[in-house]
Amino acid sequence: MIEIASLTKRYGAHTAVDDVSFRCAPGTVTGFLGPNGAGKSTTLRILTGLAAPTSGTATVDGRPYARLPRPGRSVGVLLDASALHPGRTGREALRLAASVLGVPRQRADEALERVGLTGRAPGRRVGLYSLGMRQRLGLAQALLGDPHVLVLDEPANGLDPEGIAWMRALLRGFADAGGTVLVSSHQLREVEAVADDVVLLADGRVLAAGPQRHLLAAAGGGGTHVEAVDAGSLAVLGAALTARGIPVAASGGGPGLVAGADAATVGRVAAERGVSLTVLRPSATAGLEELFL
Repeated sequence: MIEIASLTKRYGAHTAVDDVSFRCAPGTVTGFLGPNGAGKSTTLRILTGLAAPTSGTATVDGRPYARLPRPGRSVGVLLDASALHPGRTGREALRLAASVLGVPRQRADEALERVGLTGRAPGRRVGLYSLGMRQRLGLAQALLGDPHVLVLDEPANGLDPEGIAWMRALLRGFADAGGTVLVSSHQLREVEAVADDVVLLADGRVLAAGPQRHLLAAAGGGGTHVEAVDAGSLAVLGAALTARGIPVAASGGGPGLVAGADAATVGRVAAERGVSLTVLRPSATAGLEELFL
């Protein structure tokens, strides 16, 4: 569990983070979004013990990072892939990290294989790695201690489309196994594809936070557009979806409604309630990107 409570960070007269609060629960991926200068990196640095807050708290499992018994074994961190020593090989970098964390050296090779750095890549010096390879190595180091929390800043930078799909699957699998993921990224479509919850920051303040499907439905974006044979049937479907915790909003493009769930889920609920649908399709809006803008 990650909990940020009334977090504030000032640098002289400048307030970088202003009374920010949100939670990241086990089993979820939280997308941490905002324009450059919004305060995302400062928040992550405070959370991982690299900066001190002016006020408020940032904790993992109820403790600040520095007070965790074995922080590197509890929290996997990737804030800057270029921070790895360029003169060491990928394998040397991970074996050194394994020694510091107190885990077996063979974990280094296991982590390299897990992130797809195989063949000659582990024996090459990090300074010769592409940006995408350094991102994979940084993620391997984050996973080395078998943590239950991941804190990642722009982990998909430099990855090709195949690498981005791989990253998405890895984060989703980590969360589905009970882990907690907080990921900052400008690749909004990738966040939309993997995030359960979203926190949107601007000028150091939280503008929106909560389950992604609720935020998109409230903004009229994402989800599924549905129309029924008559208004009464549509009302029955809307009530049934709401009862299941699926947010529903009026469609801005005419009759019907937008539900914060995929088409298969909405269609299944309609069938269970005997509602005949005339339209069932993805909403035509830009989703998380539109909400961000």
